Amino acid sequence: MYSNTDNFLRVPFAVKGKELRRDRKAGIILRVATDIGGTFTDLVAVDDKGRTVLSKSHTTPPNFEEGVINVMKKSGIRPEEIADFIHGTTTIINALTERKGAKTGLITTKGFRDVLEIARCNRPDLFNMVFAKPRPFIPRYLRKEVRGRVTFEGKILTELEEADIRAAVDFFKKEEVEAIAVCYINSYANDVHERRTVELIRELWPEVFVTSSVEVTREWREYERTSTVALNSYVMPVASSYINRLDERIKEIGCDAKEYIMQSNGGTTTFEQAKQTPINMVESGPVAGVYGSAILGKVIGEKNIIAFDVGGTTAKCSLIDDGEVKVTTEYRIERTESYAGYPIMAPVVDIVEIGNGGGSIAWIDEAGSLKVGPQSAGALPGPVAYGIGGTEPTTTDACLVTGRLSPKNFDNEVDLDAVKAAIQKKVGDAFGMDVDEAAMSILRVAEANMFNALKLISVRRGYDPRDFTMVAFGGGGPMHCAYLAKELNIRKVVVPIAAPVFSAWGMLMTDVRHDYIQTNIRRMTEVSAEELNQMWDGLLREAYEQFAKEGVKRDQIIFHFVADMRYMGQEHTVKVKVPPVPWTDEMKEEIVNRFHDTHEHFYTFRLPGTPTEIVNLHLIAYGCLQKPELAPIEPQQGPVEEALKEIRKVYFTDEGWLDTPIYDREKLGSGVILEGPVIVEETAASTVAARGQRLTVDTYGNLIIETEVQE
Repeated sequence: MYSNTDNFLRVPFAVKGKELRRDRKAGIILRVATDIGGTFTDLVAVDDKGRTVLSKSHTTPPNFEEGVINVMKKSGIRPEEIADFIHGTTTIINALTERKGAKTGLITTKGFRDVLEIARCNRPDLFNMVFAKPRPFIPRYLRKEVRGRVTFEGKILTELEEADIRAAVDFFKKEEVEAIAVCYINSYANDVHERRTVELIRELWPEVFVTSSVEVTREWREYERTSTVALNSYVMPVASSYINRLDERIKEIGCDAKEYIMQSNGGTTTFEQAKQTPINMVESGPVAGVYGSAILGKVIGEKNIIAFDVGGTTAKCSLIDDGEVKVTTEYRIERTESYAGYPIMAPVVDIVEIGNGGGSIAWIDEAGSLKVGPQSAGALPGPVAYGIGGTEPTTTDACLVTGRLSPKNFDNEVDLDAVKAAIQKKVGDAFGMDVDEAAMSILRVAEANMFNALKLISVRRGYDPRDFTMVAFGGGGPMHCAYLAKELNIRKVVVPIAAPVFSAWGMLMTDVRHDYIQTNIRRMTEVSAEELNQMWDGLLREAYEQFAKEGVKRDQIIFHFVADMRYMGQEHTVKVKVPPVPWTDEMKEEIVNRFHDTHEHFYTFRLPGTPTEIVNLHLIAYGCLQKPELAPIEPQQGPVEEALKEIRKVYFTDEGWLDTPIYDREKLGSGVILEGPVIVEETAASTVAARGQRLTVDTYGNLIIETEVQE
């Protein structure tokens, strides 16, 4: 968002840049994480003593791998010392949103050619009379039918007609298709036809990219499964090309680390597996910050967290309940209040995302109302403050005019007069305001949008914000968190170390993760514990086999067990944490009671006399990797005034202009207590605490903002 691009370092850390090469006391670099953003590529590295190196470099589209190499070189880290390399990328989501994937064909069961067009008949907005269904990524002429049929029970009704497959492949060759998706009706219950189809395609055409639906998901719901595998194949060539280029460049600089990519489920996977199921990386970057918030919460003793991330284009939030990151398989890209979007039946961290970030443009709608976002100035031309051609006022520009940001925080000479002129012309003149009030109005609207997103993830899901701690990060999260905490009645806000690059930091703390989901609808009163154990055993075997291929030992594997359950007659399910296997018949009652409790929590009622069903078994498997521990920072040694940079006038929402002390975060030790109004600046971020709030520095260097709440 707004940043100085010089590499920077936060105590307690190893030494800067090239000095790291000479100082053997710095320790061996255990893990390096890189996260590609729209403007900057971030790097966070942690050595075996818990000290951290942070660095930023400009993103380099379209050759994003060069930005990764640049930031690695800039950090001063010796490539040969890296043990684990973790990467987060927006390559997949960009390929989908920009429609820059491969020409893809679909092979499906006879009679199901039009599943992608039929989709679902329910509309996101019931009263939207101009609703239009999403246009399929695979056009109809590239969707071919094959004879062969499996029942919902997994029985073969009609044998697979291989001649149809051969004809489809011949047609795809003539059409110069680059990737093929395979999805048959009821294949989640019996995948024999899909596996044979993929086998035959690879015999006939080894060069083509091909995916079967069971390689991505074993859940039911035909449209969602077909959509998921279609999108996976659509991005496979893009993902494979990018990962191969990145792998080559990493090895060229002498790095022989184990390579992992961040997945949407909050865990990592190997480069090789990521090339097979790239759709699991659709939210690769954003989820890392959520997972990092959960890890940080465990360190500082906070189990209930609202993760709040504000970047250049979007604001994202997610809720962590009792230390658990919420994961859903009901994810859709490009979904809005009036547009259904495209379903992806892959485990994705439950995130609410809105188009409000540092680059979000302030504009006047047809009714004369002030709006902020979702349009963004992006990196080019960027906010007016960037000085590279931007003319539309943005949230960043408003923060600059109100004093939340200093011109010194930018890596360019800021023309403050030009910034003020843009805000006055585009907003102030429209409402008869001076530039100060116009800038504050932009911030009020932007923060109101963020407030609504935070309510969606908490209050509207039955959670009381007073029971949660907010973790605010990204370039903009620390600037807006104080106001939002007051509005939501949140007692405590944590601005973590490495806040501007916290998503990359979160990647450092991840484990390899795989999700195995199997649909098998069984009534709890009719299914035996032995039958359920057999189903679990199948998922466990699959997990052990996959981890063995990835070099993860059995003693490194941890399993979590979840069941998707519902009352008879219901359409959708709730996720219930269930005991580890093996189950006994006596445990079934406990599992049903857990379902009642979970259902009541989310929907405020239970139906104890109604039969219950298990729809999906969901095995979450973690391959635990070596991770560093956070090292405490030094206590404050001298007077806190030594960290004071200046006294600056800052415009606050309720009080107007106030003389506000500005502190350098790098010079603050643990134990420091500051009373608001106060701002703590660091490279690439600015933390704002309002009057009545207290800001302290904890043992690990996190900034803690405390607010008195209304009971």
